[in-house]
Amino acid sequence: MFSDLIAGTMRWGIWGANHSVPEVQKLIETCLDEGITTFDHADIYGGHTTETLFGNGWKDLKIERDKVQMISKCGIVMNSVQKPSSNKYYNYDADYIINAVNQSLENLHTDYLDVLLLHRPSPLMNPETAAEAFHKLKSEGKVKAFGVSNFSVSQFELLNQYFPLVTNQIEISINQTDSFYDGTLDQLMLKKLRPMAWSVMGNFFSESTEQNIRIKNVLNDLCIKYNAEENQLLLAFILRHPSKIIPVIGTSKSETVRKLKRSLLIDFEAIDWFRMLEASRGVEVD
Repeated sequence: MFSDLIAGTMRWGIWGANHSVPEVQKLIETCLDEGITTFDHADIYGGHTTETLFGNGWKDLKIERDKVQMISKCGIVMNSVQKPSSNKYYNYDADYIINAVNQSLENLHTDYLDVLLLHRPSPLMNPETAAEAFHKLKSEGKVKAFGVSNFSVSQFELLNQYFPLVTNQIEISINQTDSFYDGTLDQLMLKKLRPMAWSVMGNFFSESTEQNIRIKNVLNDLCIKYNAEENQLLLAFILRHPSKIIPVIGTSKSETVRKLKRSLLIDFEAIDWFRMLEASRGVEVD
């Protein structure tokens, strides 16, 4: 259903590279050339502008719709020029979800989403209400499948009782390995569902911490052993997990897309994978 890497669009617009429409088109084409056919969006990205930017590029490329998969997320209400709000909160009323999807379809210039994710768990979410919206959207052909993002095991299970979910998109990186232990990945493996991972580089390239110093010392050796760059190995670390995690790569550069695609060819030996885990945690495995 998805490509083995997903192109995350959050930084393509004003929250990052501030690409022009032609630059977006080039990046889409690079992704497709590398076999990355799945694109991850959210209604709030770029202050409610990035879906439109992508859609304006997509509509003129004349690519058959069934050659790509489009994911979007909804549920976070936040202030922006396009959609003013006095404060940030979550909304999973049926009408809100349906209206959010209709807006995303318009923004992206598509008739349907392959997957809709609820962006963050809300204490006020009524699973029956959310499922009501899911049933309507699916029956109308506007969304093919549904999932969640950042949900715990129990939160996923609660909603899944009312409507079958296909994934949970969670934070996983060399800096954030909680999901290896908290049951999130175990749950998805039991259900034969592939998790998605966001922020897959963690803060390795942006922060100088004791944790990152330990990780870098290990990577210095592994870059030589595997003839790979640091970012490729950080991605391969995630890909090695048996839950078959699908990383959402957040780059806005064509060159980096090509480099990260090579991470799919790296097969970590178990000893090296655990060296990286030990560096991340700062302690030996039990």
